[in-house]
Amino acid sequence: MQCPTAARRRQQGATLIEVLVSLIILMVGLLGLIGVMVQSQRAQLESYQRVQALLLVQDMVARIGTNATAADCYVPAATVGTSSAVLTATPGCALPNTDARQVRALSDLNEWRNLLLGSAELSGANSVGAILGARGCITKNATTGVFQVSVAWQGVQAAGAPPAGITCGTGSYGTDDAQRRAVSVTVLPGTAS
Repeated sequence: MQCPTAARRRQQGATLIEVLVSLIILMVGLLGLIGVMVQSQRAQLESYQRVQALLLVQDMVARIGTNATAADCYVPAATVGTSSAVLTATPGCALPNTDARQVRALSDLNEWRNLLLGSAELSGANSVGAILGARGCITKNATTGVFQVSVAWQGVQAAGAPPAGITCGTGSYGTDDAQRRAVSVTVLPGTAS
């Protein structure tokens, strides 16, 4: 028969080992939780950018609908946004430069450009509300007369490219467009408002 003090001496280190194993399991769990949080933040940023892009597309659709008689004046020669300068004319516009409808279209395009660059949210004098690498495109199908208003931006990580029908920003976000995101709306002049 063993004495109680001898049995106690044999088990004194067992509690310390159990605590260390528990801490290792806890650390592995916490590292997994951190990974989930990082993925969640990426998904949240992607979602935020998509919502902002949809708002910008709807904003331009409303502007075209409000000035429908000058809808052709909303088709710029180049992409609007990150790499564009202030617009002074649009090639498809048949209206004279002094016509109020063309002046309004140019003003709308330049305001849209500023929104794409993040002017709606300021920190001091700096625009901070921009979607990553935002570009806006307005095209018109010459056969059907249907306008396509699109916004493209750079995603946080590689994913599938947008559908082939949305060409806005193609080639601007890498060679395979895996980081390009885009939203688009088609509009018939006179039906948007």
